[in-house]
Amino acid sequence: MKLIKGFLRDEEGLTTVEYALLMALLVVAAIGVWTTFGGKVKESVSKSSNAFTNTMG
Repeated sequence: MKLIKGFLRDEEGLTTVEYALLMALLVVAAIGVWTTFGGKVKESVSKSSNAFTNTMG
């Protein structure tokens, strides 16, 4: 029982958990942004590429 109470009071491992949660949150946010804007960016680049190709002939 002392081991469990000591483990719960120990705050050194807490920072690791916080960093892991922050990293997971950033990954979820990046996936959301990529899903939302990925198609629009691809379409914009494709249009620019086509316009450049048509101009150069």
